[in-house]
Amino acid sequence: MSLMKKLDALGRRRVPAVAVDFLLAGLILAGASAIPAEVPKGPGIREPDVWRNLFVLLFSVPVAVHRKKPGLVLAVMGASLAALQGLHYIPGPVGPRGAAVGVPYVALAIAVFLTALRSTRRGAAFVIAIMIPGVIVAEALMSHGYRIAAALTIVVLLVAAWSLGRLYKARKGMEHEAVERAAAVERERAANARAAVAQERARIARELHDIVAHNVSLMVVQTIAADRIQERDGAKAHELHRSIEQVGRTAVSELRGLLQVLRTEDVDEGSPAQPPQPTLDEIPSLVEAVRATGLDVRLTTTGPPVPLPAVSQLAVYRIIQEALTNTLKHAGRTRVALGLSWESDQLTVTVCDSGRQAGEHFVPAVIPSGAGHGLIGMQERIAAVAGTLYVGERPGGGFCVHATIPVPVTDSSEGNTRHDHDSRTAGR
Repeated sequence: MSLMKKLDALGRRRVPAVAVDFLLAGLILAGASAIPAEVPKGPGIREPDVWRNLFVLLFSVPVAVHRKKPGLVLAVMGASLAALQGLHYIPGPVGPRGAAVGVPYVALAIAVFLTALRSTRRGAAFVIAIMIPGVIVAEALMSHGYRIAAALTIVVLLVAAWSLGRLYKARKGMEHEAVERAAAVERERAANARAAVAQERARIARELHDIVAHNVSLMVVQTIAADRIQERDGAKAHELHRSIEQVGRTAVSELRGLLQVLRTEDVDEGSPAQPPQPTLDEIPSLVEAVRATGLDVRLTTTGPPVPLPAVSQLAVYRIIQEALTNTLKHAGRTRVALGLSWESDQLTVTVCDSGRQAGEHFVPAVIPSGAGHGLIGMQERIAAVAGTLYVGERPGGGFCVHATIPVPVTDSSEGNTRHDHDSRTAGR
């Protein structure tokens, strides 16, 4: 068992490319140096001598550096083989008994295969167009009596080796491209995952801001009002305390739902769950909760309501919630005109307050929630539904928020939903 494990580990071990080339050069040297037991009879075959050994070395040793200079090594091998055959140290590939392809010709075919594999397209074209035809012509000239047969043998041997080398190189190239494409897909998937995480974090941050800022602002304003009227109107103060309790319970419930979603996303890798989101039907309850703080909110609705997607309803609710919260924080108990104007292709939302009332002692409800995060959240929500948003001071005093939310148009022929408005935000 230990021997099998060692052999398996040895098989998985990667042999250095230089060692492979040196090993191949040694094998070619040994094969080309060997003297066959039977040398074909012929008047031109010479006995081995120093010159033969020199040409055998020139033929085999350059293979060790073939990886660096494939074209040059192939040219040296071809010239050395031509010298060996031209000086009658080795027989030709075809003799009286038929084809007799020896080690030198097989080694030249291996060199052609490696050159086609390791060369560029231009280098490989040079081999097939110049070098191989040159070898074929030289072989035909040196093979007396068997010119055509020798030339055909060399053509088949070298062209087949060149073709196999190019095919193998093309296959390796396709495998490399497949690996690169898979890596690109993996990088894109990771980038999309990071973008999805960032988007989800932004969504959670918006929800936390809307929940905490609105409800805490209501609680602070109601607490201040309850303290002021505690002595002269105990019943009203008690009512405000109950309203504070209700607002606190609502905030806790919404935060618990959001935290539950975060726990679900930690254990479930599928599509993230969504907590129950406010809809347009809950706007009257929102208005009543704000009125309990002393804010005079007048809600008007014009036009027949049109169905809106859940994301659009949530955007409308949060924009109204943020606008009323900002009024409480910066203007106190003032008048607010809240309008919902329905049209066939859009919903227009306006939240305009009258500013701080003259003669009223007002202590701003300062909530450390970060500068400008509410307006940024409004802009992000309105952009998500391809609507428009304008915020700014009114000429006669006060502040106004004006938003339009497009009604998605369903294309019955394709079953797709599109918006007819571009997303634009403006404000100060």
